[in-house]
Amino acid sequence: MKTLSSWLASPWRRAALGALAGALPVLAFPAPAAWWFAYVALVPWILLARGAPTQRRAAYDGWCGGFGFMLGMHHWLLPDLHVFTLVLAALLGALWAPWAWLVHRFLAGVPARGRVAAALLVLPSAWLMVELVRSWQGLGGPWGMLGASQWQVGPALRLASVGGVWLLSFLVVAVNVAAAVLVAVRESRMPAVAGLVATAAATSAAWVWSPRPHVDGQARIAVVQPGVVDGLDSGDRRFAVEERLTRQLAGQHVDLIVWGESSVGFDLTARPDLARRIAALSRETGADILVNVDARRSDRPGIYKSSVLVGADGLTGDRYDKMRLVPFGEYVPARSLLGWATSVGKAAGEDRRRGTGQVVMDAGHGLRLGPLVCFETAFPDMSRRLTQDGADVLVGQSSTSSFQRSWAPEQHASLAALRAAESGRPMVHATLTGVSAVYGPGGERVGSWLGTDASRAAVFEVPLADGVTPYVRYGDWPVDLAVLVLVALGLAEGVRAVRLRRSAPAPHVPPARTVRESPVRHGR
Repeated sequence: MKTLSSWLASPWRRAALGALAGALPVLAFPAPAAWWFAYVALVPWILLARGAPTQRRAAYDGWCGGFGFMLGMHHWLLPDLHVFTLVLAALLGALWAPWAWLVHRFLAGVPARGRVAAALLVLPSAWLMVELVRSWQGLGGPWGMLGASQWQVGPALRLASVGGVWLLSFLVVAVNVAAAVLVAVRESRMPAVAGLVATAAATSAAWVWSPRPHVDGQARIAVVQPGVVDGLDSGDRRFAVEERLTRQLAGQHVDLIVWGESSVGFDLTARPDLARRIAALSRETGADILVNVDARRSDRPGIYKSSVLVGADGLTGDRYDKMRLVPFGEYVPARSLLGWATSVGKAAGEDRRRGTGQVVMDAGHGLRLGPLVCFETAFPDMSRRLTQDGADVLVGQSSTSSFQRSWAPEQHASLAALRAAESGRPMVHATLTGVSAVYGPGGERVGSWLGTDASRAAVFEVPLADGVTPYVRYGDWPVDLAVLVLVALGLAEGVRAVRLRRSAPAPHVPPARTVRESPVRHGR
């Protein structure tokens, strides 16, 4: 019977096992939502990299695991991008190669206690660097950050108000490292136990001492979700459904009505008849209506996705053009090089145009709202900026019509809980066809989700809060801490290399021999 080590001698088997180990954390996210699994999900991946025969092989294990993680988190893109999804997962998976190299560097063999203690700082810091790089919108944005799996855990949401989703990712990775050491390195269990105790102490301290949002009122906010509308005239039919559902809100004393992403398929300046119909709904319901326009602009070239506020007198002039676009979905990066993606999937045939700045809108009833469009709700810095600019409510407008039967709608809706907890402001996540959800200023759920099969208008009693969370005040300080840890590691390794070079004995050079020239005989 073959042993595990001999079975793993095959590079293809090892690569497959690495991809499977990397995909395990996906189960901690919605729809499975096994949040507790996140704290041990990395252990098989860590043990695989730790047991690699060489550091180079450990880096390959990291690459394979990163491929599995990215493919698992974005599997719902396969029907649209087809084989290009595999290419993207392979490219982005390479970001985890240095992390796995460090796993081997610190945990291989029987590491000393000091090395294990250092690993509890270095490995979470290196993971945060991976998340930081892939959070760039051109690489797909911060979808599937490990800390986002904790969106429904009260103590974790309190930690998010202190250090954002970055702090959650750091602590989740640290717990996984400690668990891997407890499993595989009996001689160094004390630092691992100390790390777990420190994590529990940090969580308890945040629960007790971090400031809670001060609730000072509430607003009645309605979400209109029309559901799936198919057909060649789907734009007109969807508008009619949204109109009918909105009219049902008359007499319910709502303060704001929110439609989903791409809820209006025509530029309202070029179609004043539609603007008048929405204004009539505003007068009938007594509330401003935030719609989302996905259309070619009449006042400038190109197609924009824009949040537009409409009041009783028509367009209020408040407009936000989406700034961070979905790669391949709304534009093709380096189209001259990667334009072939449009021939193998549903990549954007024409690039959308970007907005130039975030906007806080006055929606009447003393309510100031900060709009975000779809993909942008994944970026913690955008909701933080809106909060700093005075938003009372964060509003995300989304549409997941292409991914109705996948895990994407639930994952997207869960992000709003983190944005609310980080900012100390409630967040409304309104979708066209996906999952609509509302969260209070502490990240707690308000009311029930509207599922992917819903076609209705729902009113939510949204608590309003003031005050400033530590995350809004201090920003992404866990990322800064991670950079300092890795810089310190680099300096320590550099000093160690210099000391080894200086302490190495000089190479032994044998004395030169004097060669006596032999006389040359001429003739016989």
